[in-house]
Amino acid sequence: METKAVEAGRGRARAPMGLAGLGVVAVLVTAFARLSPPSTAFDIHSEYVRYLSGKDTVTAYIAYPERPQPAPAVIVIHEIFGMSDFIRQTTEQLAKDGFVAIAPDLLSRGGGTPAASDSARKLIAALPPDQVTADLDAAQAYLKTLKAVRADAIGVIGFCWGGGQSFRYATNNAALKAFVVCYGQSPQAADLARIRAKGLGVYAENDARINAGLPEAVAALKQAHKDYQYAIYPGVGHGFLRAREKPEVSDSAWSVVIRFFRAQLEK
Repeated sequence: METKAVEAGRGRARAPMGLAGLGVVAVLVTAFARLSPPSTAFDIHSEYVRYLSGKDTVTAYIAYPERPQPAPAVIVIHEIFGMSDFIRQTTEQLAKDGFVAIAPDLLSRGGGTPAASDSARKLIAALPPDQVTADLDAAQAYLKTLKAVRADAIGVIGFCWGGGQSFRYATNNAALKAFVVCYGQSPQAADLARIRAKGLGVYAENDARINAGLPEAVAALKQAHKDYQYAIYPGVGHGFLRAREKPEVSDSAWSVVIRFFRAQLEK
């Protein structure tokens, strides 16, 4: 079966074998490549904040771009490792790219992300899905209280475990304007029909575990007439945006993510 390929910055991204023939929401990453990013990054301010989720308090890392007008916002969902330097740096990078970005520590109820990554894994694997949704809803509600945020232009991005949660959250929040899935598992096919936001998938060639679920998800998205664009980046594995084993590929993928968010949230 023929495989489609597209240019994505300096790297080449291609649709996975077996997906091109589904006629799915085409891989249109090149459309975002034509949108030029600013030549310089925004100055930013970052800090920890706390917001209420039901009767509990969630701690989050937030970063603001220094802009004269309210900015679109992005909720950042961490990996299975919980809050980390990578997530804080990603939150800051989104602010440098012009977005207010907030990363909730979804282990806040238990005192926050533990220092030991194995402990974090076990705790995150045990999180009730409805609790995760509630904490993300509360993050969105908090963003809407900020004068620096455009309340009508909020998206979400997640990585690894958080990528799957970003996909799942899009099935549960009709108010989202955009969602990005970075090598995350797909929800059940029946749930995908609830998605209202436009989506972007970032996947790795050397990630058969995650990619194995794509054909079913893509077929369900096509059947439900949902706008989900995706690309698989060659020569890299799961978590490549954090690991940066090929920096030029990581930079290319990130450029596509930012252009996608600008196209959907800067309207």
